[in-house]
Amino acid sequence: MAVAPVQTSFDLVPPHLAVQSMRDNGYKNTAYAIAELIDNSIQAGAKSVELLCSEVDDVIEQRRRRRAKQIAVLDNGCGMDALVLRQALQFGNGTHLNDRSGMGRFGMGLPSASISQCRRVDVWTWKQGVDKALHTYIDLGEVQRGESREVPEPEIAKVPKMWRDIGKSFGGESGTLVVWSDADRLMWRSGKAIIDNSEFLIGRIYRRFINSGEAAIRLAAFLESTHEFSIDRYAEANDPLYLMAPTSAPAPYDQQAMFKPYGEPHDMKVKFEGTEHVVRITMSYASEEARKTSDSGVEAGSQPHGKHAAKNIGVSLMRARRELDLVTNGFVIGYDPVERWWGVEVDFPPALDEIFGVTNNKQSARNFTEMAATGLDALLEEGETEVQLRERLRQENDPRVPLIDIREYINNNLRQIRRSLTDQRRRTRGGVKKRWEADSAEVKATTKTRERQEEGHVGASDVDENRPAEEREAELEQALEAQGVPSDEAHELAAETVSKGLKYIFGLGALETPAFFSVESKAGVLNITLNTSHPAYEQLIEVLEDDYDEASPDALRERLQGAANGLKLLLSAWARYEDEATPQTRDRVTKARWDWGTMAREFLTEPS
Repeated sequence: MAVAPVQTSFDLVPPHLAVQSMRDNGYKNTAYAIAELIDNSIQAGAKSVELLCSEVDDVIEQRRRRRAKQIAVLDNGCGMDALVLRQALQFGNGTHLNDRSGMGRFGMGLPSASISQCRRVDVWTWKQGVDKALHTYIDLGEVQRGESREVPEPEIAKVPKMWRDIGKSFGGESGTLVVWSDADRLMWRSGKAIIDNSEFLIGRIYRRFINSGEAAIRLAAFLESTHEFSIDRYAEANDPLYLMAPTSAPAPYDQQAMFKPYGEPHDMKVKFEGTEHVVRITMSYASEEARKTSDSGVEAGSQPHGKHAAKNIGVSLMRARRELDLVTNGFVIGYDPVERWWGVEVDFPPALDEIFGVTNNKQSARNFTEMAATGLDALLEEGETEVQLRERLRQENDPRVPLIDIREYINNNLRQIRRSLTDQRRRTRGGVKKRWEADSAEVKATTKTRERQEEGHVGASDVDENRPAEEREAELEQALEAQGVPSDEAHELAAETVSKGLKYIFGLGALETPAFFSVESKAGVLNITLNTSHPAYEQLIEVLEDDYDEASPDALRERLQGAANGLKLLLSAWARYEDEATPQTRDRVTKARWDWGTMAREFLTEPS
């Protein structure tokens, strides 16, 4: 009868169990784990980084398919000596534990990212030419069998010929090659699929390094037996703000910006541990050109560039020039298609990691994400107002105060951006020519005005109608461009308005006044701007115009009822305004209602 071995070691956490549990360390997918290795390469000063996927042919149910066998990340960075190499493969150790100047610091990246995807990781690194490369590894099989309790002593060893034949970054004095084998947890099966699904993310995470030329990231998948490439290209920058060029966006926006800046970047000063730091918030929104329906009638959102933007929705969190996450909760409104047409970037230094709650795997900023999702409601005590809450948090030196300010700044500006995008949609959907149709408000109002002029009524704007047409067109065009109308549309609109003798033109804008609309006389034309910030616009105009062609009968009835209620509320507001007028002004207010009513009856009456 065998005698059970006597237990002589009582580790707090047995190594084989600890390593096994670390395999489930929260990497979202294979692409994010690969990004951890690319981080190390860029932190090591690499100008060239290569993601290399070797493939083999498998025959499954009489069908030949390719399967990724090994995944490697190669770079021409500074390399490592024996001590640093062993530390790099220790969980929780590393050379950047207290470094707040770059991407690193946590010391978890290489081993944790690797074993989350595979059972063996080999590392070759060199500082005096690849022929003197040092090699060591982690093998989960050895760890689980109790054969390995520490990182093996590095030894000089040749880099396998296959990688030397495929890689392009072996020419320098220094570099590192990390190879994953026995990959049992990959999200995608083939090397081509791994690259196709990782490229979009890699381009976005490292967009600044790619755009500036500081790092080139090669993506290659090849068959081990023949070295035939199924993919061999370089990652392109993927900018969710769409202000960079060139990028991976579809033509023509691969070579030109698709969005335009929303004001200047906003620098918010944050004090932490006695030192003041800057958090920079940059915002953008789509250009008029990007929102246009194609000549064949395809809406912008269904065009290639619109589909590309739909995969980049959210607030981009940037740390040390590298994207951590694209945050949606608390910022993005459901499935509203307009959300794809704005971009926000929050750039903060590693010194603020504790405030933002940056996770060990650098995939998210927990505190920022939670604050964005819940806002102030989750922090309010019973009976406490938001003003009192803010004051309490400041007195308690709560580190979440800057996050509250950042969230509020972003959402306040997003409200303005959404209004501007709604204005854009009105302009790009309606088209210029609809303004000249016989039943348009502009044409009907002009007809009524001409009748009044023949009766001897004179308006202040009428004098300018005697000026030269070219002069009037130029003035009107300039006024329209100032409202945000694209230059080509403003030119056509001004020319048609003057040539057809129209007296009215309608525009949209987020006015800074409480008025529902503004009236400005330009070149003999009354330019009426509807205030898209006013609730009356949403309830009386937008509700009736938005996608009515595709609305169901029930939806149309609901919209009409809503518009009717909106009109009644508008009239109720006037009634109360008149009711609260002083005895000195009440007569003037009442007369204004009568006069406007008389004019409205005339304009709304159809000719018999």
